Amino acid sequence: MHRGGKLEMRSTIPVRDKEDLSLAYTPGVARVCTAIADNPRLANDYTWTSKVVAVVTDGTAVLGLGDIGPAASMPVMEGKSLLFKEFAGVDSVPIALDCTGVDEIVETVVRLAPSFGGINLEDISAPRCFEIEDRLRAALDIPVFHDDQHGTAIVTLAALKNAACLIGRPLSDLRAVVAGAGASGVAVTRMLLGAGIGDIAVSDSRGLIYPGRAGLNPVKEALAADTNRAGLRGSTEEALRGADVFIGLSGGTVHESAIAAMADDAIVFALSNPTPEVPPEVARRHARVVATGRSDFPNQINNVLAFPGIFRGALDVRARTITEGMKLAAADALAAIVGDDLAPDHIIPGPFDERVAPAVSAAVAEQARREGVARR
Repeated sequence: MHRGGKLEMRSTIPVRDKEDLSLAYTPGVARVCTAIADNPRLANDYTWTSKVVAVVTDGTAVLGLGDIGPAASMPVMEGKSLLFKEFAGVDSVPIALDCTGVDEIVETVVRLAPSFGGINLEDISAPRCFEIEDRLRAALDIPVFHDDQHGTAIVTLAALKNAACLIGRPLSDLRAVVAGAGASGVAVTRMLLGAGIGDIAVSDSRGLIYPGRAGLNPVKEALAADTNRAGLRGSTEEALRGADVFIGLSGGTVHESAIAAMADDAIVFALSNPTPEVPPEVARRHARVVATGRSDFPNQINNVLAFPGIFRGALDVRARTITEGMKLAAADALAAIVGDDLAPDHIIPGPFDERVAPAVSAAVAEQARREGVARR
């Protein structure tokens, strides 16, 4: 499947004779160039710029493989572009950068940006990924979206909304524990806070995060200030006593006894891939709802449910950015698709549900217009 790559470029117009050639290229193309030089905004109408996404990585956090470098990351970036096209009709170009410095990456992407309508950051390690995204969002007037953060967060929120509905409790009544304070763990936590979760504690490799704990970087210090209102300290497993929700994004393991100690009707999202923090069949002995990141178990939390539709909606309205409101709208639209089919083993649509991308893109586009970041 992968031999020769998974992508190709195709023309959208035929070139059958000299007349076609003279219009598609020189001399006819010069009239288009001159018009764009006089009015740069015309590039949105007369080039593909406004509808194509750059899929950018430095190869430092590829899947569960870690820092494997730009060349080895390309099969994944090609796969990402494939998913953009197959699931939402979005054209994209995979770009693997041979640099890892924050300043280098930001400068490179800023210089590339005039050729694209959006930037999808991919597989860039934490904590650099947070600064890179923040700086690019400030510098550019096109959507910048780190999928490892926000795609995971959007799908997780959608699934958790439905799981909470299934057990008959609002998000505001739930206490959650997130294992992992990398890109996805931070983003999931931030999104759940924005959605009104009751309380949420986050752990990293050194235990629970709380204000004043030694060894916190600036991202974790900010997280400590906004989470763990109960003031919990110690390990992930200690925090799970009586907790309603566990979200694993750490690559670690959680013993069955810790899941058994959770509250009644517990919700367990063991999302590390390919090995969940707790085997799903074990978690189901004690939890009402169980989800993983794997396709061979029910309730797969899969980013492909989010990023194609999000960019489709943002590009369709030529959004300047992707706001928190647009992400929440995407989560709501995704959750709503399940509808009357809601069940413990069906809290999120499958990746091949053809309703997903249209529903997400429509919600994102509408919210962009509502917030005034759409340009059409």
